[in-house]
Amino acid sequence: MHTQNSKSSRAAIPVLLVFPVCSLLLCALCASALSFSFLVSSAPPNAQASPAHTRSYLGFDRNIYPGDEALPILRRTFWFASYWLSPPPGEKRNTWNGKREVLHSKGFGFLVLYRGPQSSELQSIWSESRFNRADRLEAQSEKRGTADASQAAAIAKKEGFSSHTTIFLDVEEGGRLPAVYHVYLRAWADQLTKAGYGAGVYCSGMPVSEGRGATIITADDIRNNIGSRDLMYWIYNDACPPSPGCAFPQDPPAPSKSGIPYAAVWQFWRSPRPEESTSRCPARYAPDGNCYVPADTVHKWFLDVNTATSPDPSGGAK
Repeated sequence: MHTQNSKSSRAAIPVLLVFPVCSLLLCALCASALSFSFLVSSAPPNAQASPAHTRSYLGFDRNIYPGDEALPILRRTFWFASYWLSPPPGEKRNTWNGKREVLHSKGFGFLVLYRGPQSSELQSIWSESRFNRADRLEAQSEKRGTADASQAAAIAKKEGFSSHTTIFLDVEEGGRLPAVYHVYLRAWADQLTKAGYGAGVYCSGMPVSEGRGATIITADDIRNNIGSRDLMYWIYNDACPPSPGCAFPQDPPAPSKSGIPYAAVWQFWRSPRPEESTSRCPARYAPDGNCYVPADTVHKWFLDVNTATSPDPSGGAK
């Protein structure tokens, strides 16, 4: 250390005192940063990503509840699961009833579902008169849409899903929907909104030929007829490409990669595989045509695979 005169020595004293204080502050900041880094690196694999981090999430859906013992295995791969409020198509009972809490406790988000009617159900009326038949059909369709939405909201509330949870109507038909179905859908969306829930639709995102080179996509048909109503779209398109087939990528494709830019959820694989649309898919499915997660070594739970912009597409985990 070199010598200094008395004036400069007095002036240096505060500086010398500041250095230790700064060093202590820097050490504290470093310790905080290291602590934060440790917390982030040691976060469980099922911790939700920061809202600022844009990514896609895998989920599964199936008509039959897989059983409580399946959840820890399925949770290794999936962030969210379907949840039927009504009996699924082809079933007389609903095996998902009462299972929200156990799914939530395992860290699953939700795709909440309600079975929609067939077009044939909406196009028939119990009347011998054909007078004003179109008006009668539309009136009945509106009444049915309102009633189904009210029932879906009541079941959702009973099952523990809070208001603003989005409920998806399961529309199994592809191609252009008849006018009465659009009346039904508008009534469905309006009544769910009145009940405090969000409205969504599960439908085809695959083009269907209408002859003479023209095609129609059901999702587009619904979007063009729903008006200004806010509707969330869960679409299916398992044709390869764009579908990756029976796959479970750590970085799943965005739903918009399905060909439907406004899709919030994309079901890119269905079990058993429809051969007409999956002939060009990688042979990752089982010999029985179903899709199973790698951890399911005994093939207990065949399922459909989805990707979404949220780990909780319906917002049902809130």
